Amino acid sequence: MADLPNDFWSAWIAIITVISFVALAWIVFSIYFSGKDSKTATEESVEPVWDNDLREGNNAPPLWWFWLIFSAMIFSVIYLILYPGMGAFKGVLNWSQDSRLDDSYEVYNDQFGDKRIEISASSLSKLQNNTGLMTTAERIFTRNCAACHGEDGRGQASLFPNLMDVDWQWGSSAQQIEQSIRLGRNAMMPSWQAALGDEGVDQVASYVMTIGSEEADSHPGKAQYNQFCVACHGADGAGNPLLGAPNLNDDSWIYGGSVEDIKRALVDGRNGVMPAFNDRLDDAQIKLLVAFLVR
Repeated sequence: MADLPNDFWSAWIAIITVISFVALAWIVFSIYFSGKDSKTATEESVEPVWDNDLREGNNAPPLWWFWLIFSAMIFSVIYLILYPGMGAFKGVLNWSQDSRLDDSYEVYNDQFGDKRIEISASSLSKLQNNTGLMTTAERIFTRNCAACHGEDGRGQASLFPNLMDVDWQWGSSAQQIEQSIRLGRNAMMPSWQAALGDEGVDQVASYVMTIGSEEADSHPGKAQYNQFCVACHGADGAGNPLLGAPNLNDDSWIYGGSVEDIKRALVDGRNGVMPAFNDRLDDAQIKLLVAFLVR
């Protein structure tokens, strides 16, 4: 809508509003003031008759309908004078949703500005020991994070990771968690189907299941793993938080840890995206979230 000609649409809205108002006034006037009374209409015209004695008649609607509509029209005129409604005209009161929001934010900042600054400057341990602030942090999590990570933060749908442990794809330190919240994350694992082929996918998936065991050294999938996977996940499968490459030698899996799940990841690739919250949450809210999530 931002690219549309605003002046044109403002004028169009104003014209439609005026035409609608005039049309309504004309209809009301024609019904109550321009028609003939029922007796004259009966004498000068032949009314249809049904069932011998059932006549259509020509009675006007009740007069209280007129006063109700007339009052609504007067109210509409006053409203359009005071508030936006006629295209680009802002009304005498110059009211807008943006100004209302700005006023509310100023009131909020006056009441809680000092407290927010104090929270932003506090240590994580101090915040974690404050039951009231942790309750607030939990509410922030529920509003902004629970839709993906679940209300308990333990992930869901084999798509969104568990946040209640220390095994984080991008690192679980306070600094790494804050960066994830502020800037978001874009993980990308390409499909290896073309490079590995069906047999190679089977062998690499099977090898991943054996990493860290004695069987891994002689496994036929090790050579292909070292060729295609070691750059991100490491020779020992420990992963690399800087790249968002998860650890493959533990029991924590985002997309499932069965052989079939691993094969699906190799064939289709993975593209996990977490949006940035830097513009949605302020410094105090982010600090509370970090204190709530860090272990």
